[in-house]
Amino acid sequence: MDGMVMEEEDDCPELVPIDTPPGPAAEQIPVTIISGYLGAGKTTLLNYILTEQHNKRIAVILNEFGEGSALEKSLAVSQAGELYEEWLELRNGCLCCSVKDNGLKAIENLMEKKGKFDYILLETTGLADPGAVASMFWVDAELGSDIYLDGIVTVIDAKYGLQQLTEEKADGLVNEAARQIAVADLTIINKTDLVNEEELAQIREAVRSVNGLVKILETQKSRVNLSEVLDLHSFDSKDGANLAEKLQLVKDTRPHLDKSILTVTFEVAGDLSEDALNVFIQELLWEKMFKNKEGQPMTVIRLKGIVSFAGKAHQVMLQGVHELYDLNETPQLWGENPRINRLVFIGRNLDKTILQEQFISTVVEGAQGN
Repeated sequence: MDGMVMEEEDDCPELVPIDTPPGPAAEQIPVTIISGYLGAGKTTLLNYILTEQHNKRIAVILNEFGEGSALEKSLAVSQAGELYEEWLELRNGCLCCSVKDNGLKAIENLMEKKGKFDYILLETTGLADPGAVASMFWVDAELGSDIYLDGIVTVIDAKYGLQQLTEEKADGLVNEAARQIAVADLTIINKTDLVNEEELAQIREAVRSVNGLVKILETQKSRVNLSEVLDLHSFDSKDGANLAEKLQLVKDTRPHLDKSILTVTFEVAGDLSEDALNVFIQELLWEKMFKNKEGQPMTVIRLKGIVSFAGKAHQVMLQGVHELYDLNETPQLWGENPRINRLVFIGRNLDKTILQEQFISTVVEGAQGN
């Protein structure tokens, strides 16, 4: 039996093609997810991107049209059960289509049919959870896909955003607008010309109370500088240097609106055990083992951090969306800098004291015990 096993193991190297190294990651195409309530200005933003002269080849994919979409008139509904609706090619080299299927296959087929793009923007429906869509792309990128998740952008209506955020939901349900902000890397507060400075300050504070890490842009008629929306690198190690700086500035937030979504952050000095950190994250994200003082399970919507592992010279970036998480070594060296682990959790029913105690007992003391 042992002899057979050895033989199989000896055969294994022949199965691995070593003469074709994988292509550079730079060849992958970034996908940006655009979310937001109906009427916030998502379609106006996409129209602006599609028609602006920017020398980029951008594919905009509209996922399930809402009523009265400005782009709907240009797209005929397919009767043959095709994956795509009709294409709309624009003079500036961009392309627009609608997809009935959120699946990655649809987007990969799109690239096969129409050639490669510089960027892909995916618009989700008004109430969709962008985190669920993001998770799918993120996993696929790990499997060597042609595309990678660049970031999540949420568009907010300056006039009605506060009302949408404060809408009471049935017991146990998350306010969709709050969840879209919680998972976002960038929020665009649109239609700022329709509110006064005091109202704008209120919506700004409301956004920040949900997500203490998110970048906020303010605009009218969804006109933004494309460089602020694309190339966010929110899910890869290129974000490592920026993230380390950002994490130092993040502050805890108090639940302001959806009474349970908030941002919690803490830092702990020293080297960690990677195995112990995995146990902590899995108990938090998968097992939902940690409860707040009221006995409610803590649910993490978004997780970011920079951590230090014993024996590793490089900083390691921690990323999480819902139940998925990833640890990636960044190009940044610790060098002479103090090894301080910084973590930011955005989610429901979070209790900083309990989270920090669990982290120290599971991860820090776990590392010291090794």
